[in-house]
Amino acid sequence: MTLEEFNLIISTSRGNEENACSEAWFLLGELGDRESIVERTEISGLIVARTRIDPFEAVNGLRRMLRERPGEFRYILKVIPVEDVVRTDPEEIGRAVSRLAYKIGEDETFRVTVEKRHSSLPTGRIIEAAAKVIDRKVNLERPDRIVLIEVLGGLTGISIIRPDDILSVVKERGG
Repeated sequence: MTLEEFNLIISTSRGNEENACSEAWFLLGELGDRESIVERTEISGLIVARTRIDPFEAVNGLRRMLRERPGEFRYILKVIPVEDVVRTDPEEIGRAVSRLAYKIGEDETFRVTVEKRHSSLPTGRIIEAAAKVIDRKVNLERPDRIVLIEVLGGLTGISIIRPDDILSVVKERGG
């Protein structure tokens, strides 16, 4: 896998990237994808995975597994589905968001959330590039959808998600 092909971003504590890679590979295998690829990134505490399972289905499957077998989650802290990966460039980000914008219903609201690591591109430029291609109402407090833009250095993962589409292991365990 080249790094550009990931469809999950997984966070772990610093120094546990290798353990989280093994855990993610095992858990995705338990969900039926024995061919998933999990790799470290240049960013401490972040790994990426490419699964053949739809990334939203993978997050839901991992959530069920967390409820049933919480002891299996020792290193993974958060799992984020990714729908598109582009170069970290405002125009490419805008085009990718435009391709995904159909997921926001006419009566739904949205907000753009940017998580930026290892990039000097101004957050405001990223938000502007994403927001200008969506003809829907903005709601910063309680949006129906979140345009999630995860900048990982030269690559950016993009998803349009509902607030509960991210698996946060600590929150869901009640800790």
